[in-house]
Amino acid sequence: MKTKALNETQFLALLEKVLPKATNDPHLATAIYAEVAKEVRLIKSLQSFEKFCEEGGLPDIKPETMADFQQELVNQFGADNVEISPGETGGSIQVAIDLPDRVVKNRVKVDPALAEPEPVKAPFVCFPVVLPEDPELVWVLGRREDLAPEEASRALEKIEAEFWETKKGVELQRGGTDKSFAEFINHVPAGALSDSGLRRHYKDPETLHTLRGSMQTDLQQEL
Repeated sequence: MKTKALNETQFLALLEKVLPKATNDPHLATAIYAEVAKEVRLIKSLQSFEKFCEEGGLPDIKPETMADFQQELVNQFGADNVEISPGETGGSIQVAIDLPDRVVKNRVKVDPALAEPEPVKAPFVCFPVVLPEDPELVWVLGRREDLAPEEASRALEKIEAEFWETKKGVELQRGGTDKSFAEFINHVPAGALSDSGLRRHYKDPETLHTLRGSMQTDLQQEL
């Protein structure tokens, strides 16, 4: 039966077990373990780096891309041990890693095809709504195209209910602001709407949708 090789964790655990048997000096055992663990991590980092050079790459040589890549290497090998620079043709990046016993040099390819595609954002469409108590007043909002009108209505009602419980909503009410849909739309942060796929304004026509739920309940309580 073929014996399976020890992984990093198993090897260090074995070393920690054996060292106290090999020396009666606990400080020496700790020092040896720390140095061996450091070398094991270094070997693993070098293997990952070499594999990245062979199979991976960077999408461009923009300053932010270069800075992020260098920081990754610094985290593994130390700030004073890493030097990177674009190749002469711009098709690769030269990397030099200064180790205690040698300098490791390699190239990382630059390939625009490696750039992660930006997520496709659904466009916004018109989302007109009216209140049950005032069907002649139309609020022309916007919703993401992939958000159904019914879902948009529920989201809008939920956002309004949560808004009036926020610090800003409470302050407005204490200052005499009516707890109305008009004041809600006027004061709610745009981010609260956009996070749920909604917008405060839109311009193209669409079928009207009547908002019910919490707003209708509040109206009935007032009556």
